[in-house]
Order: sequence, then C-alpha cells, then structure tokens
Amino acid sequence: MTCEFCGDRGIVILNDGAVAAVPCSCVKQSSLKNLIRHANLPENFINCSLDEFNFKYYAKNFIDPETGLSCFELAKIAHKAARDFIKRILKAPRTDGLLFTGKVGSGKTYLACSIANALIKHGLLTLFVEVSDLLDRIRSTYDPGRSPDQVSEFQLLDTARQVPLLIFDDLGAHNYTEWTKNKIYSIINYRLNQRLPVIVTTNIKLDEITEYLGERTTSRLLEMCSPYRMTVDIDIRAVRRKEKDLKY
Repeated sequence: MTCEFCGDRGIVILNDGAVAAVPCSCVKQSSLKNLIRHANLPENFINCSLDEFNFKYYAKNFIDPETGLSCFELAKIAHKAARDFIKRILKAPRTDGLLFTGKVGSGKTYLACSIANALIKHGLLTLFVEVSDLLDRIRSTYDPGRSPDQVSEFQLLDTARQVPLLIFDDLGAHNYTEWTKNKIYSIINYRLNQRLPVIVTTNIKLDEITEYLGERTTSRLLEMCSPYRMTVDIDIRAVRRKEKDLKY
C-alpha cells in the first residue's frame, strides 16, 4: 500500500517558514526491507557490499595514463574512500560527498551501492537515482493526461534535493540541454548550500565535466565531492557474465 503522507518517497516536505524534509513515519517505523525499497537501489546491487568488492578484476600491471597509477591501486584508493565516507557520515551527516569517475564497467556503481547498503543498515535514508531516469520522470509530469495523484515535478526534485544521502548514478556523456542542466544544477546547488552529501558516478573525465554540465554545476560538484578515478582494462560486467555462464 502506498503511504498517504509521502507517496512512498520516504520523506515529508515541511514548510514552516523554512522548507525542510524529514523522514516519513512509514520509514521511521519500517523494516530494513522497506528502507531498501525507499532507497530505490537496482535489484542486482541490493546485496553488494564493500567486504565483497573483488580486486581481482583490477590489473596491477595496467597503468592509467591519467594518474600514473595501476587499476589495482586506483581501486584500493576508491575502496578506502568509500569506507571512510561511511564512517564520516555516521558521525556527521552533513559532510563532503564522493565523485567516482571512470569508464563503463569499472565498478563505480557497485561502490556507490555498497555504501548505500551499509548506511541503510544503520537506518540512514538513502536515495539512488539514475540521472537520465530522473529526468525522464520529471518530463512525464508535464503530460496533461497524467493522473492527479501521480508524483509532481516539485515532489521529485525536492526528494532528490533533501534526502539525507543522494546517489546520483551515471552522470554520463549525454547531450544535455539547458533544461536538463538547470534541473541537475537545482539539485546539486541545493545540496551544496545545505551541506547534504551526494555520491556521483560518471563516465565523464574530471576535466571534461564542464563541457557537459556547464561551469556552475561542475564548480559546485567539485566543491562538495572528493573525486576518485577508477579504471580497468576490461569490462567487469562482461567478465562476470562469462564467469556465470561457465557455471552452467
């Protein structure tokens, strides 16, 4: 049954002179299963954890030309940053976030979702959104034929702005219009001003993000997130698919 207060978004927007968001009572009283449901994690990442992060996919002899470090060394650094972030946010919820950059299939989303799973177990309300999916959902609110009880653009944006931890996945090298840039900016800028952490994964190189998102958004992202690069000489997803196939 959909919660009548939050519409299953997990937070309630208050406005008593200063807009704020608080966890809905359905989340406060919910089980771990419901916290995971509110987090919107992809099904294949619900059980991932930092303890099960497998470094065997990261070559020690393949050197990343951007950093001069091996895939293995970069993975170790990013993995430690993920562990440190979990400890930090549990002590101080308003803290700096993380920006994981790297090619497709390098483990960025796995790390981000592992962080989410760890924090959900501590009762921290977390929201995972795939960037293009969120933008599509916002566009759908403009449909004149949509049902009045469907989630509004305001609700979608405010949930992303105010949830305690936002995971902004796959900020890819798309053709961003001014409309999409403005929506992303409104989320990032609000979270920066309120010191609310965000974890971003992107396949865009750090020095090329401005080209896609513009200077305003990029500047704020780099102010609120510590960047970590991940790279591989293989596509981990493709390798794991082959490993699964060999078992059958």
